[in-house]
Amino acid sequence: MEETINTNEKLNFFQKNTGIIFCSILCTALWGSAFPCVKLGYELFKIGADDIFSKILFAGGRFFLAGIFVLIITAFLLKKFPTLKKGSLKGIALLGFVETTMEYVFFYIGLSYASSFKGAILNPTSTFMMVILAHFIYKDDKLNFRKSLGCIVGFIGIIIVNLTGEIDSQISFLGEGCLLISAFAFALGSIISKEITKVEDNPMIVTGYQLLIGGAILITLGLIGGGRLHFSSINATLLFLYLASLSSIAFSLWTTLFKYNPVGKISVFNFLTPIFGTILSAVILSEDVFKLKNLVALILVCLGIYIVNKTNDTKN
Repeated sequence: MEETINTNEKLNFFQKNTGIIFCSILCTALWGSAFPCVKLGYELFKIGADDIFSKILFAGGRFFLAGIFVLIITAFLLKKFPTLKKGSLKGIALLGFVETTMEYVFFYIGLSYASSFKGAILNPTSTFMMVILAHFIYKDDKLNFRKSLGCIVGFIGIIIVNLTGEIDSQISFLGEGCLLISAFAFALGSIISKEITKVEDNPMIVTGYQLLIGGAILITLGLIGGGRLHFSSINATLLFLYLASLSSIAFSLWTTLFKYNPVGKISVFNFLTPIFGTILSAVILSEDVFKLKNLVALILVCLGIYIVNKTNDTKN
């Protein structure tokens, strides 16, 4: 397959370096903020550490509401109800299942059987997976030395920021295996979203319906497994609304970026998500964020992003 980008046409905001950097940082910062907010949400909704189905229900409700938010905004912008083009429903349903349902089901199962340190390390491997998938799918997004080096440098930054985690030698399918499947689901979902936007050209419509479908499946699984949510306070409700809002914004922008750019150019920014997660967790939990390891990790991740994207500077 070939990328849909025509370098002879005038670049839009999402293809220019300034737009790519701004939107990618915003996406990863929002996803990073989800780490402490989800943990806080478990406390406010009284969800136990081993209550997987309530966690799945919590995620499903958040994504379902996010899908509604995206479709409402899209309807306002289009001044009509956002309908799907003929032939795009199956692809969007597949995207919702892979990038929303599959990713989060395996993520929660994995975290229940593996340490949070391993979760923080294995989750960003989706970046490598995206780059490798793009190499075999797109003719003009091949893996090369510079791209490989950038990904490795960025991943070293992820390891450094998590150095205080406990490392154990035990490996299991339900733990590390499920975390890797979750990372693969996010990587595969990003590729699927790029292909779907060639048929359904409005990324917000794609995002809205995939979140709606994926969220509905998660809600169903959570309820079948006996999951429960308790909206016990105004703070719990406000936090839930924030999590839904950040998902609607981040996934809409991410899908748009993948529509207009090579996969390898955007995927490396995903390394910023755990960096933001660590920094924002420290801020929200009133911990010392100004640590040398955080600074070194951030520098390495930014260096990795620069290395990967340097070859594309002449195009923008």
